[in-house]
Amino acid sequence: MRKKIIGQTEEGVSDEGEWLDLETMASVEISSEDADHPIESAIRPGSKGWRAAEGGEQVVRFVFDEARRIRRIRLVFHEEQHERTQEFSLAWSGENDPHLREIVRQQYNFNPAHNAREVEDYKVDLHKVKAIELRLRPDISGKDVRASLGLIQIA
Repeated sequence: MRKKIIGQTEEGVSDEGEWLDLETMASVEISSEDADHPIESAIRPGSKGWRAAEGGEQVVRFVFDEARRIRRIRLVFHEEQHERTQEFSLAWSGENDPHLREIVRQQYNFNPAHNAREVEDYKVDLHKVKAIELRLRPDISGKDVRASLGLIQIA
């Protein structure tokens, strides 16, 4: 007989409603960072979010100390100044396979007067995840716009 006690999760597995503490469970690699908007601000709800120090494509990569099962990834983007089309891709690599596998690639049109916030919430079932990578092209037209990320949560 298989049984599970209600409310308990498998070891190393987060319930969809329980966000991982990325500050203690992973290291982060970033291509650039504005000193006033560090990456820590994008993993703490209610903070001002992360922003790149320079324009162009940026990478934010979380590398877990131990391989994990991931069931949900939530991204929040804000743009209150520039009308632009942003493209991002989200990918993962496994414990025994360092090659990135794309989860999603998407574009979004920001218009500060009408839609300055975008929330993406992905339900996934990824096993033995060692890294999650977010690539951001802040403006696909090539304008010198800095990438930003309001919030990232992983469960």
